[in-house]
Amino acid sequence: MTGAWWRRAIRAVAGRRAQLRWIHLVLGGALLMPYYLLTSVVFAMLLRDAVPFTSLVWQLGTFGLALPLAAPTALLPLVRPLEATAARSLCGLPESAELAAGPAGSWDARARTLLWYGLHLAIGGLVSGLTLSLLPASAMLIALPFTDGSYVDEGWPHAFASAPSALAPLAGVLLLGVIMGIAAAAGALLARCAPALLGPAPAERLAAAEQRATRLAARNRLARELHDSVGHALSAVTLQASAARKVLDTDPDFAREALAAIEETTRDAVGELDSVLGLLREGEDRPAPAPSPTLMDLDGLLARTRAAGVAVELTAPGALDRLPPVVSREAYRIVQEGLTNALRHAGRVPVRLRIAEDPKKVEITMENPVNGAARARPTGGRGLRGIAERATLLRGTCAWDTVDGVWRLTVRLPLEASR
Repeated sequence: MTGAWWRRAIRAVAGRRAQLRWIHLVLGGALLMPYYLLTSVVFAMLLRDAVPFTSLVWQLGTFGLALPLAAPTALLPLVRPLEATAARSLCGLPESAELAAGPAGSWDARARTLLWYGLHLAIGGLVSGLTLSLLPASAMLIALPFTDGSYVDEGWPHAFASAPSALAPLAGVLLLGVIMGIAAAAGALLARCAPALLGPAPAERLAAAEQRATRLAARNRLARELHDSVGHALSAVTLQASAARKVLDTDPDFAREALAAIEETTRDAVGELDSVLGLLREGEDRPAPAPSPTLMDLDGLLARTRAAGVAVELTAPGALDRLPPVVSREAYRIVQEGLTNALRHAGRVPVRLRIAEDPKKVEITMENPVNGAARARPTGGRGLRGIAERATLLRGTCAWDTVDGVWRLTVRLPLEASR
């Protein structure tokens, strides 16, 4: 236990993390140095008795006056992200620590950046001063027994000139340990303060969350478009090819119709795939994507589905061309995914589709018998979740269930919020 304690102590003051923190503190002192020199020169010019370069009292006074001159630099836009990057790289922050990635956007963030910058420069300046003054003294004391001691008059190490020579190296090692301990403690203090002072403000967290939500919504939208368009095409083409293969010798006319339907389905699928992928190529010179299909294109969708051997009965008492474009587009995708769901999980069974429209809503109902060999999943797959997401985005409702061997999907989309 004792050995482990010593190893932890040595690692705390001389390990890689402590060394990086020491570098971070020295950088803070270096950032303060121009202001310190400027203040020293002003003192030397204005006050005859000023000795800012040799007197410790004058040095501390100069240091105290240089800090207020340097701190406002933190208000520059680039200082905050640069300080955050330096703190992330050198302070040994935990992975969970969240630091700002851009300039301060509020006075609260500017004030915290100002406080951090002043703290970094103040502690860094003190540690840098101790490093520049005590490290050479430590080296002098350690080397004293091995030299003629002619340099002992250079500063306070001359106090060991009359002491036993063995005490000087011990004092030098202890002095070095004190410097390393102070640097480690100061670095740990800055590391604890960094998340609070350089972390994003509440408004920045909210903006970042909104950006993530926007990106996630865009990704989910693209995933739904790809799933519905390409998934339906593949399911339809599979059944069409299967039907053509089975009747190729006995009913060549039907086989030719199925092959023509496969060609048309794949052509439409490639067009929709190119349109969706085009949304990912931001900033490129490319033609405008083809418009998304709406309920006005429903006849083509039903024709391709029927070519796969699925009988679809459509009932649409309302005027579908009067629907708002966004509702019509989402309704088309919902019908498309409903047909895909029937193709995948029930096979060639008849499907009843009803689209009813009134001034307040449009209601889509799809029914098909459940094939015993391929029972529908009660929890739904990605397609059904996509239908539910589309309905939710339009503030509508979606429900599905199997009752008496019949799978039923019901979607209601309000019209008032979409006009």
